[in-house]
Amino acid sequence: MSGGRARADVFAERVNAAADLLEADVRVADAARELARRFGGSPRQAHRYLQRAARSGHVPVPAPAAVFTIKLPVPLIARVRAHAAASGRALSAVVGQALEEFLARTHRDDPRR
Repeated sequence: MSGGRARADVFAERVNAAADLLEADVRVADAARELARRFGGSPRQAHRYLQRAARSGHVPVPAPAAVFTIKLPVPLIARVRAHAAASGRALSAVVGQALEEFLARTHRDDPRR
């Protein structure tokens, strides 16, 4: 975890632990101490996880990611990059969503199913 920023999977794990404690009606001060003890962080950071859990409940734990290199036509790359920038999303998120939607549609339209 470089730069003081938790990886998405670590963040989700901690927010979900906070949500579990809140759902179990553990007092906030006690929950913060438990989270700080469990994850080796500060009580202040534990309170942030509790605040996030109180706002949104459990969060999805992202799947592990890996580098996947492919060759695409340069104009297509430019369009995808422009779309990602315009939407404020990471290039990987845009491409990942497009592939998920394509595979879901392909699976649904497969006559062998």
